[in-house]
Amino acid sequence: MTETPATIADELQRYVRTGECDAYFSAWPGSFLDRARRAHDDLRDALIHEVRRRSERRTPGHVLDADTVALTRRKVTPMVQGLFARVEQPVVLATLERSVVFVTNANIEPLVRDAEFESSAWTLANLYLASVGAELLGPDAPRIVGVSEHMTCYVSPEYFAEKDPFADFVVHEAAHIFHNCKRRTLGLRETRTREWLLDIAYRKRETFAYACEAYARIVERGQSPSDRRALAAEYARRVRISEERVDPAEVAAIVAEAASARNGWKVILARCANVRTTRRATIGPLAGV
Repeated sequence: MTETPATIADELQRYVRTGECDAYFSAWPGSFLDRARRAHDDLRDALIHEVRRRSERRTPGHVLDADTVALTRRKVTPMVQGLFARVEQPVVLATLERSVVFVTNANIEPLVRDAEFESSAWTLANLYLASVGAELLGPDAPRIVGVSEHMTCYVSPEYFAEKDPFADFVVHEAAHIFHNCKRRTLGLRETRTREWLLDIAYRKRETFAYACEAYARIVERGQSPSDRRALAAEYARRVRISEERVDPAEVAAIVAEAASARNGWKVILARCANVRTTRRATIGPLAGV
């Protein structure tokens, strides 16, 4: 029995509900490029329409009246100072303070329309809907307050209502930029072994971000080394991380080690960096064994 081809209406409904769409845009007529252009516009229009419908008459729970550039700079400055040479710090700080975008009713529509990927637009739509207390788009929609893509960090205004004393989504998402951005992009010197801003192992990226997040709050709250050690111990007792790729015990151990070090940021980086092995030449009969 031949399956009935999906219509444009079917594809729009599926996309709004799941964030998924046919990679070939088969429901639309014309050449592939024509189909892709039409599908892009139709999918984004449908998503924006649904966001408007669900958020209509919804009052944002958290009014954004802060200077977000100044806030971002204050939050990420200790991390940048701990991880980069003094001569590089102004460039990295300027990049980070421009990279954090708070998602509000004033910018959600252009953000959705201009997102690079269909899945990214859908995720941003759900982030916004959650921030205004509206129903999310589907049962598998992520309930998040921050997400990063390339060199941009999107943060919900719910950030300002966070009650977890060790949570800081601005720092968490900004930490991801270090492995997404190449040094030459910012005009910094690049070498064969220093291509990215920071050389973080792929499987440790989330571990690095969670450790930076917790340690940033410890540095912000702890006035002395003993205060920071006590806060790290408190964090170890209460740490809860739902991300499957991250071991909470490992993050707690990294944070504890960082809290006892002179430069805890370097400890975090060392624990999450790529491990490079050097093969040494062997002289004599064992060579090549």
